[in-house]
Amino acid sequence: MLFKNVSIAGLAHIDAPHTLTSDEINARLQPTLDRLGIKTDVLNDIAGVHARRLWDADTQASDAATMAARKALVDAGITADKVGLVVNTSVSRDYLEPSTASIVCGNLGVAEHCQTFDVANACLAFINGMDIAARMLERDEIDYALVVDGETANLVYEKTIERLNGPDITEQQFRDELAALTLGCGAVAMVMARSALVPDAPRYKGGVTRSATEWNKLCRGNLDRMVTDTRMLLIEGMKLANKTFAAAKVALGWAVDELDQFVIHQVSRPHTQAFIKSFGIDPQKVMTIFTEHGNIGPASVPIVLSKLKELGKLKKGDRIALLGIGSGLNCTMAEVVW
Repeated sequence: MLFKNVSIAGLAHIDAPHTLTSDEINARLQPTLDRLGIKTDVLNDIAGVHARRLWDADTQASDAATMAARKALVDAGITADKVGLVVNTSVSRDYLEPSTASIVCGNLGVAEHCQTFDVANACLAFINGMDIAARMLERDEIDYALVVDGETANLVYEKTIERLNGPDITEQQFRDELAALTLGCGAVAMVMARSALVPDAPRYKGGVTRSATEWNKLCRGNLDRMVTDTRMLLIEGMKLANKTFAAAKVALGWAVDELDQFVIHQVSRPHTQAFIKSFGIDPQKVMTIFTEHGNIGPASVPIVLSKLKELGKLKKGDRIALLGIGSGLNCTMAEVVW
């Protein structure tokens, strides 16, 4: 998955408007914490997630993705009718059918020749969407592609807190569902283009992918519930990440000290620290948002990239490593040259 003719023409994110702190969640769960004798503040002290964002109650995944898409199109300086492909990559969705991508496209008013579909692969899906778009752009099949993601965690919080406050909930059940309370809302969109059309734009170099799908039972979620073996997910996830990082060093010519930014999928403090320690990364090269935004699923990697751009922390020629991983287990590591 190496590309010579693919660039990022536009990139934008939307932060959900409402903040829900871990202290507020702990207060709502206090009866269960007291009954089970749980003294450890897992959300704040272990996961390192102090807050997360939520949408208005009636916001759908397509609404959030559409807002980000419109902002990204403006950033790219093109109109929706120029787009030849729209891929929605969110875990959240409006319905089982039609695709959330088709609703976003209807909102945007894309042309009839535009292909549109959803790609689902847990927290790795956005990078998967970038790769699908890049293949079509590399072959000159389309001029522009739009990858979108809108994550809505409101329902998960409502239902999970309700379940965890049940009188019969056990300590194991409590711990199995606690990771759901680290999720966050947000939206992001990226316009990708043939490099000839945007010669000064950042280039998507491509990446490598590895999988360990024998561990597909470690994290399983529906729209209203997520059950996670956090310990084994971290252990096996890091084993897979190390294999993928070794492959990326060969395929992309990576030397850790030569890379300028590392955009790591935002899960928690232990996850981030494990990546930094395992790969010998300078922590100053890792921007983290999980402390105030939680785990925004597949949107987290591109949102961090967008925030780096917005803050002016990226300069021409910077080499940026995208380190994505998703339950399943699947891992992709890719490079953007700014």
